[in-house]
Order: sequence, then C-alpha cells, then structure tokens
Amino acid sequence: MLERLARFVIHHRKLVVGGWVVLTLLGAFSAKEINKRWLDQFSIPGYSAYEANQRALKTFGNGAQPPHVALFTVKGDVTKEREIGTALDRFQEHHPGYRVGSYFSTGSRVYVSKDGHTTFATLYPPGKPGFSSNSHAKQARKEIRASLPAGVEFHLTGRDALFDSQGEANSGPSVFTEALIGGGGALIILLFVFGTIPGVLMPILIAIAAILNTFTLTWALTYVTDVSRIVQFLIALVGLGVAIDYALLMIFRFREELRHGEDVETAVVETMKHAGRSVIVSGSTVAIGLLSMVILPVPVIRSIGIGGLLIPAVSVLVAITLMPAMFAILGHRINSLRVMPKRLVEGTDLEAGFWWRWARLVMRRPLAVGAVGLAIVGLLLYSGSKIHAAEAQLVAQKGKATDDAVLGYDKLVAAGFSPGVGKPFVVLVEHNDSPSTLSAIVPRLDKTPGIAGAVAPKQWRKDGTALVEAFPAEDSASNAAAHTEGKLKHEVLPALETQAGGATQITLGGQGPEDRDFSRAVYGKFPYALAFVILLTFVLLMRAFRSVFLPLKAVILNLVSLVAAYGIIVFIFQEGHGAEAIWNVHATHAIISWIPLMIFAFLYGLSMDYEVFMLTRMREEYDEHRDTQHAVALGLARTGKLVTSAALVLMFAFFVLSTSPGVDIKQFGIGLAAGIIFDATVIRALLVPSIMRVAGNWNWWMPERAKKLLFVRDRPVFEES
Repeated sequence: MLERLARFVIHHRKLVVGGWVVLTLLGAFSAKEINKRWLDQFSIPGYSAYEANQRALKTFGNGAQPPHVALFTVKGDVTKEREIGTALDRFQEHHPGYRVGSYFSTGSRVYVSKDGHTTFATLYPPGKPGFSSNSHAKQARKEIRASLPAGVEFHLTGRDALFDSQGEANSGPSVFTEALIGGGGALIILLFVFGTIPGVLMPILIAIAAILNTFTLTWALTYVTDVSRIVQFLIALVGLGVAIDYALLMIFRFREELRHGEDVETAVVETMKHAGRSVIVSGSTVAIGLLSMVILPVPVIRSIGIGGLLIPAVSVLVAITLMPAMFAILGHRINSLRVMPKRLVEGTDLEAGFWWRWARLVMRRPLAVGAVGLAIVGLLLYSGSKIHAAEAQLVAQKGKATDDAVLGYDKLVAAGFSPGVGKPFVVLVEHNDSPSTLSAIVPRLDKTPGIAGAVAPKQWRKDGTALVEAFPAEDSASNAAAHTEGKLKHEVLPALETQAGGATQITLGGQGPEDRDFSRAVYGKFPYALAFVILLTFVLLMRAFRSVFLPLKAVILNLVSLVAAYGIIVFIFQEGHGAEAIWNVHATHAIISWIPLMIFAFLYGLSMDYEVFMLTRMREEYDEHRDTQHAVALGLARTGKLVTSAALVLMFAFFVLSTSPGVDIKQFGIGLAAGIIFDATVIRALLVPSIMRVAGNWNWWMPERAKKLLFVRDRPVFEES
C-alpha cells in the first residue's frame, strides 16, 4: 500500500505540494480564529467540593476561586482602626460581586493576631476562573490602599497574588513564540545533523504544515465539542516534536538510499516502505498515549485526549504525503547548498563513526553497559517513587522577595496566622431555616483538631443557604490539612447534619478540598488509562515486530523512562535541589497535581517514537541477515544520531517552556526536557541494546497462535508482498 501511495505522490508531486500549501495557509487562519473558541473553564462534575463551590457561586456569585488576603498592621490595637473597615466596605460597595470576611464585618477575633496589631480580611473574587483569567489582585490592592489612612501598613497576598509575584501571566513566551523559539533551536541542531540548507529547512517546513493543519482540524472540532485551551500547547510542542521526528527519520532514510546509488524514484519508494511504516507505527503509539486521557472523568482532560489525538494523525499524514513529494522534487539536490563540511555530517555505511564504535562496545560488554544504565535508572526510580502529586503550598508560590504579595505572606505568618487562611475551608449549609444550626457549627469546627478558627458571617446568608469560613491550622495543600479535611467530611459535618435534622444539607467546599477532588478524579482512574495504553501499545508493537519480547521490553522501558522523568522533577522541585538557585523556586514538597498526568501524555508517545525507530531498523537487519548481534549493532549505529538529534530538538523546545512564569509550568517544562534527553541516552543508548544483546534469539520469538490471532505472516515485516 505504501509503495502505491509513494508512486502516486511521485507522479503528482506538484499537486500534492500545492494542496498542502493551500491547507497550511488555511491552518494559519484557523490558528487565529480558534482563539475565540477555546474552553477556559475547569470542572470536576460529581465531586462534592467542586459541586459545593459551584452551588455557592450560583447563590452568592463567588466561591469558585480562593480569596485574596488583605493584611493590615498598626502600632496600636488594630480593632480600633475603624477606617480599615470603612476601606473594606468602600471596596465591596464598588465591587458588589466580592464576598468579604473580616473582623469589622463579623466582630470575630479569628481575623485578629494575638498581639492585636494585625488583622486580615478574605476577599472572594466573583465569577469562574479561567486558564487565562486575570486575578485582579493588583486592582484590589490599589483601591484598598488608596482608602486607608496614614499609619496602616497594608499588603495583599493569597494564592493568585503570590502566583502573580512570579511574573506576569503574559510575560512568558506565548504558544506561538514557544514554537518559534523551539523551531529556531531546531534549525541550529539540524544544521549539525544534515549540513545542507534543504536538509535543515525540510523538517521545519513539515512541522509548520503539521502544526497549522492540526489547528484547522481542532477548530472544526470545537464546533462539535468543547476543547481545552491547553490543547494549543499540546499542538505546538508535541506537533513540533513528532513532525520533526518523522521528518528526520524520512530524510535519514532517503539520503541513505541515494548514497546506495538508487535513483530518486526508487529511493522515495524504499523510504516509504521502511521509514514510512515506522512513522505509521510510531504515530499510532503517540495517539494511544493521548487517547488514554478520554478514560479520565474530567471534561478538560478528556478534551485534551480528543484534541491531542489529531496531532499524530496530521503529522503522519504530512510525513507520508508531503515529504515524498518534496523528495521527488528535490532529488539529489537535498544534499546541495552545503553549509557544514561533508565529513562532519554525512552518513556512512562503513564500520566507522561514534555510533558504530559505541554499538560494537555495547555488543562486547552488554552486562557492564546495562549495569551502568540500571544504576542510573535505579537512582531516578527511587526519587520518582517519592512523588507527591498535589497542589503546591503557598510558600512554594512565592516569587520576587520584594513583591507586595510575598511581603504580605511573610507578615501574615510572622503575625501568627496560619498559611491556611489563603485557601480556607468553606462549609456550605443549605435548606436551613434555623440560626441555631449555624450557632452549633462554628463552635464544633473551632474544637476540631487542625482548625485554627471558624466564623459564620451574617452577610453570607441568602434564601436558606449560608457559608461558614474555617481556617486550617496548616497550609491547605499540606498532608496535615488533608487529614483535617477527611475528619470534617467523614465525622464532623455528618454529625452536624444529623443534629440539624430535616432537609438541612452540610457540605465541605473551598479551594483546598476541590484541589484534592481533582487528584482523586484523575489518579483514581489513572490505572485504567495506564492499562489501556499498555495493552494497546503491546498488541500494536507485537504485530509490527512479530515478537513478544520486543514489545514487552518496549512497554516496560517506556514506563521506566516516565518514572525516571518524575524522579528528576522530584529531585529538583519537590526536594528543592537547585530549584531556588536556578529558577528562584522554593522546594515545593509536591509536584503540581496535573503535571505527572500531562508528562505521561506527552512523553509516552514521544519516547516510544525512539523505540520504534530503533526496533524497526533492527528488525529489518535481522530479517535480512538472521544475526541478532549484527542487527542490534547496525540498528543502533544507524539510528543513534537520529534519536539523539530529535531528542535535542525537543529538549530545547521544552526547556524554553520552563522559562514561563509559574511553578507548575517550570516543573512541566523541565520534566519534559530532562525526560526526553534521559530517554534518548540512558534508555535507548544503554539499556535497549544491552538487553537485546543478552536476550539473543528471544528477541524474535512469537508463538504460532499469536501470529494467527494478529494476522501476522512469516515474512520480513517491512517487505511488500
């Protein structure tokens, strides 16, 4: 089939290229238009804290976001400074959507420090949060400060204000800037890989076509279902990665065929028969990794899975149609316009070069090389096993030391307040007509271990619904607060609900419990998604390589590579080794809850790309010579430069991502960058060849019954019948 497609493309090459040019121009238009249609909202339907926050939002117009924390300090008794209460009243009068809790509106000393010099107020912003929404912390800070008398020290802090202190949300590279910078880095690397202008530009052009045409399909998809804004980053970064991977594979093979003396048409056909099949198998594994997101019960994550599925589909289509057409047009001119010395970049079939020497070393010393690889992997697996997927504590969100939000947080803690005031528990009381119920709730919460104080403002009552604010004694993202949350949900609130009787319903809400709901929703179902990916990948590769051992090894090593990537970000960010010195990020004691999931979605397929590239070449050589040692050595020698070059391109693009503001984006970018280069070196250059050398003929074993079930014929897997 691929041979027929190749000949069709060759004979209609100008039409094919012209068609892709038109579609890519449409893609540029689509990329602009789709910005109006992204899904910006986040939801976890069916989970109690999220649903409680949504009901509070519906009733009061706020509650879906954590509060800003306004901190006031005076030399005397802060409760006597009535101008503070007036400033808060004036702010709420100008912004009626806000819900404000303070000493001056409740009379509760929960908001006042023990020495009486400092008080805080919680300001809950209106509306739903979005991925690109403005926290309005600067505006609130400016307006309140302008209303305060001289002598009152004022700071505004809180989760969103602290996030802003890391840098403006729009000060980091945009999605297109990231792709552009990544493409620029790719140009430099490709210059040292191919050394000619056509060889350098072709992968970039293929990536542009793949990315922009994926935007076109995604734009169409937004008219069928909601698609998360996160998908644009997926398209730009994964699209850049897989498109360049496939372009490199195809160009390496085409130049090799030309070097063997084949005419242009034969070289294109042979490239499609071998490299084209690798591209299809590889694209399928990337798609499987992204499709697994559909299993998770979070609409945003599901949309990422559905939208992300388009990326490998378009990249494969571009690679097996546009690339052979360009090969047919360029022919031997792909090696023209040389800008690097031929001896530095030109491939060879002779037993020479670094990768051939390395392959022979591995064949001679497989146990020693494998032991080195296992030692490195073991250290990272140990680190990865300690991963704590949760929201970062507020202290880890601190940015510039001179920022008002950071100063406010430090003053808050120094005054003896808990960091938990930044993300309080909010108890939603519904269908309640008795004031005595609220009177009973506050003392019971006050007595609960792990609660620093609680208050039920009279202003927070409407149509039989009321809100009670409870401040955890520790940061809401801490393990101690999680234990307190469990006690409230399973013991304290059910007892209060029974005591209230009737139709009264009492539910725990607030940002902290909602964050943990997200982790439960995602990671509670994650084993099913993982099983789905492993099973489909195993079956796909078993048929592609006509082996049981090779796909089993591939799946296991891919999972090892993922956990190792987790180990790298645990070491750097969770434990804080170098994070503050390099990125000015304090040890987070946790990896942001969505990071491990998205690293899995990105890296699983990209890492499997390299495995497929290597194994297809090894399988091809074994089918021809029936010599395992020769096949493994030659396969490594012929794909080593390809794999490391592709990994360097991706590592650069992902590292650029880590320069964006926000601890979460830094963790994500470094996890991807370190994970991809670790996979291309330790896994593919050390462990894969050494394991295959030791396994010998077991590499190629497959029972007859499995062959029949998968319709595998006893023929070289990449030969046409």
